[in-house]
Amino acid sequence: MVSAGNAVVLGASMAGLITARVLSEAYDTVTIIDRDTLPDAAAARRGVPQSRQLHVLLAQGRRALDELFDGLSEELNAAGAPLVDLHGQVHWCNDGFPMRRAPSDLVGVGVSRPLLEGTVRARVRKLANVRFCPPAEATALLSTDDRSRIIGVLVTPRTGAVYRIYADLVVDACGRASRSPAWLTALGYPAPPEQRVPIDVTYVTRTYERDPGHLDGLLGALTNAVPNRPRTGIVAAQEDSRFAVALSGVLGEQPPLDHEGFTRFAESLGVPLITRLVREAVPVGETARMRFPASVRRRYERLRRFPLGYLVVGDAMCSFNPVYGQGMTIAATEGLLLRAVLPGSQNRLAHRFFRGAGKLIDGPWSIAVGTDLRFPQVPGPRSPRVRLVNAYVHRLHAAARTDAVLGAAFLRVLNLVDPPARLLRPAIIRRVLRAGFRRR
Repeated sequence: MVSAGNAVVLGASMAGLITARVLSEAYDTVTIIDRDTLPDAAAARRGVPQSRQLHVLLAQGRRALDELFDGLSEELNAAGAPLVDLHGQVHWCNDGFPMRRAPSDLVGVGVSRPLLEGTVRARVRKLANVRFCPPAEATALLSTDDRSRIIGVLVTPRTGAVYRIYADLVVDACGRASRSPAWLTALGYPAPPEQRVPIDVTYVTRTYERDPGHLDGLLGALTNAVPNRPRTGIVAAQEDSRFAVALSGVLGEQPPLDHEGFTRFAESLGVPLITRLVREAVPVGETARMRFPASVRRRYERLRRFPLGYLVVGDAMCSFNPVYGQGMTIAATEGLLLRAVLPGSQNRLAHRFFRGAGKLIDGPWSIAVGTDLRFPQVPGPRSPRVRLVNAYVHRLHAAARTDAVLGAAFLRVLNLVDPPARLLRPAIIRRVLRAGFRRR
């Protein structure tokens, strides 16, 4: 790929690191700006308040990261993060129906956010043309006099004088704190149309020593929230022989932080395997709480006017309900998309990228929002299609108690390997209906 001057990435979280990795193939230099002092080793940091929470890297995300960072899964596994067959080694209980397990090629990695981000950051640090700025914040965009092109950023360091960095491409990877809508309007451009779905999720994570006897020797468990019980429980094996347990509630339900309250909340899920682990396992560290008010999608692909030399990626473009674990996977697949569209005309780069990213986001967004709309208190239009799909997926979960093919089909969609429409294939529909008739 031809070198093309300097690129600047705003934010050194997962989306920013992935973007820097891709841009390093096309630009002479890539500069990463972040407010934090970035740790050399795996550690939670202030700029990623969710880093102490349980994170899930879906199968498609792991595949994409391995393509961007060759051998990353093996490196994480060597650091103690287990590779997990997501169908064969996890207890799934969807809508109260335990899923029949079976071996599969859906492989995830049980890894904490600090270890994953720290490992990726170490890989990016080794790239000869990438540099990390001292702790600083981009406070404004620099543009040409006619405001048609972004040519850099104004940088306010933690200490010292404000300075400018000029660039041929600036990428906003600042996550939910993105200022792009305000910056664009200040330059005379329209802000992107925004979709917002309030869900008011509160989730609490605690880590425990992992005993082989817990979860009947498997490496994970999950039970989802349903309208009459808006609570979720997720258990995932991680490095250092630990289990991370995340309990969450929507629409005002809040897991307590103390041991007894946390245990009672786990009991209310109705999954004895999770309750037993929380009650019997040895805790490691304190509980960590996080609140997520709403899923937000900014439709940059719908803008007819957008400055040259600028892009927005990751959570800055779409921030999903974290219960579904889609964020890091979308960031990784956006990285592959950016790699694919970079070689074309730079004057059409934003158009190509946003159009492709919109298609990548459509499926996961429909999964997250469609599922959240099962709760009557969540505002939003419920088309006949949304109602029909939710009723159908409920029946699929019931049938997956005995039919591993249906469980595999659902998990491939959940892991973003297949699009949601795959669940509506005639062969899948027939299996769901057949199971329903047998139950009657």
